[in-house]
Amino acid sequence: MSRKTTFNERVEIVEWINKGNHSYSGAAEHFNVSYQQARSWALKAQTKGFEALVDNRGHRKPESELTDLDKANLQIRQLESQIKDQQLLEAFIKKYQELQRKG
Repeated sequence: MSRKTTFNERVEIVEWINKGNHSYSGAAEHFNVSYQQARSWALKAQTKGFEALVDNRGHRKPESELTDLDKANLQIRQLESQIKDQQLLEAFIKKYQELQRKG
């Protein structure tokens, strides 16, 4: 029943709920979204304003906005990833050599 929505659609849904004194379930049915999502958007808009309805998932800070701590943490994550990749490659080689010796 739920679907992807834009920021403008979320604002429209919240305004429809607030201005028309409609229920969350009525909004969910009218706009084809889930009850929980309609309620969540309405509560967010009441407490934090319409800016809270913006979807920020998947967005990263530009490098110019990163603090020294953020940069250090990013580098640590990259190095840990490289170590994990290296360990995986070594395990693969070891297993491959073991299989060659057997067969």
